[in-house]
Order: sequence, then structure tokens, then C-alpha cells
Amino acid sequence: MTTTPRPSFSVRLGIAEDTSDALYEGVPDHLLHPLQQWVLEAGRWSDGYLGKTMCLRLRITVPDTTNAAWRLSQQKGMDLLDAVDEILAFLVEMDVSGRSEVHALDILLDDAGSAYRVADDEGGLELRVSTGVSEAMRQTITDAEAATSAGSAADHLTAAWRTAYGLHPDPVRAYSEAIKAVECAAHSVVQPNHGRATLGTMLGEIGNARAKFTTAISTPAGGDPIAPVEAMMRALWDGQTSRHGKQTGTVPETLEAARAGVHLAATLVQWFTAGSVIRHP
Repeated sequence: MTTTPRPSFSVRLGIAEDTSDALYEGVPDHLLHPLQQWVLEAGRWSDGYLGKTMCLRLRITVPDTTNAAWRLSQQKGMDLLDAVDEILAFLVEMDVSGRSEVHALDILLDDAGSAYRVADDEGGLELRVSTGVSEAMRQTITDAEAATSAGSAADHLTAAWRTAYGLHPDPVRAYSEAIKAVECAAHSVVQPNHGRATLGTMLGEIGNARAKFTTAISTPAGGDPIAPVEAMMRALWDGQTSRHGKQTGTVPETLEAARAGVHLAATLVQWFTAGSVIRHP
């Protein structure tokens, strides 16, 4: 959920700068107590079981005379965000997602201009991105889930997004999951008879039999219809710097590269699951 804040009276008068679009990282002062209150109320779930479990998982010491939910709610900064993130994951784990408290949290973060939001699967926090981008990703994942020929592409793309935009990003895993998503989506089209196909072997197949491939995009006479897809696949494959070990030091993917790779993978997954890439006999 993302709303457009109403400009303050002073902004509407033109005597103050409009900062309503600013996003706040961490836990700004105006969000601290409301977020702590949310954690306190959530920690009381199931007679305080949630609070006790969260303190154990987050290694928070609770004195004998202190209530665990209250102790959990007294975290600040990233520790408080970790508590919120862990609570969301726990609720999904316990199959009690979709609770009104989760919806209230999403509204709270939105109203406060937080840089974070509740993930679509409600399993944690993620960095807020533009609505159009997140909706496009959500639709691609939904389409991949419905395409039986795409294997587990949806699961890998979901993991790629979560590890690229989650509270604690993991660029190396995000990039790896992005490649796996494309491999799953493209397998039945490019190399259906190759049981151990990878993005690398698929690129080799396209290079060796490119006349058999076309796309839904019209190509001028004498053009190469598979070239755009091949170029995107090649960019994703060659951009993975941590794939193999060698004599020189392994270079992990940067967060910027991982996020770019995830979006590139989403485009490729969408093309393959939508039937926009065709292999002719």
C-alpha cells in the first residue's frame, strides 16, 4: 500500500518545502513509539508465546521480572526492524498470516514514510520500491506460477526479489536465484531434452540453432529475431561474478548488480512464460 500524502497547510501556502515524498531509512523518531507499540501488541499473541519466542530467536535476554513482549518492544533502530521482520516471518510460519495487525503495520509504515514495507507474502519487511515496479514483479510471479512448463521459476524469482530487497539483502543469492528463475522458465523452450541445462548451455543452443528461434516482436527482413533475448540472457549469465572459483579472488555481486539482475530475469521469465519466445521444429 502506498498513498500520496496531502501537502501540509504551509506547503499549500507556498511558504514551506514539500518533503512528503521523502522516505526514512531505519526508525525515525516519529515512527519509534508507534512501531514499538505494534511490536508490544504483537508480542502478546497467544498469551505472550510470540514475544518469548522472538526474544529467544533474536537472542534478547529477558530478566525474570520482565515481560518478554515488553522487552522485545524496547528495541530501537535496526534491532527494532529485525524484531518486526522476525514477527512477520513467525506469523507466516505459524500459518496465521493475513491478520489485521499485519495490515495495520503496513498502513503504519506507509503513513510514516518508512523506506520499508510489508512484503506481499507478509513474510517480512522489504525495501519500498515504486508501485508499478512491484506490481509488475508480482504479476510475473503469478504468471510463472500458472505456467506448468516454467517449473519452479516463480519460487526462484520470489526468492531473488526477497534477497535483493529484503531487510538484510544477500546480493550473491539474489543473483543466483535470478539465474535459476530464467533457467526454469526457458528450459522447456530452449533445451527441453537437456536434463542438466543451464543458462550457459541454453546460450550455446541458441547460438548453434538460432534460425529455429523467433519472438513475438516483429523483426525487419534479414534481422535476427532471437538476438534481443540472447543479449539479455548473455548479460545475466556473464554478469554473475561469483559463479566459479579460480586462482584470483572471487568477486561477489554488488547489491546494485543483483537488483538489476533480478529485474532483467523478471523480463526474461515473463517472455518465456507468456510464449513470446518460440522454438520451431
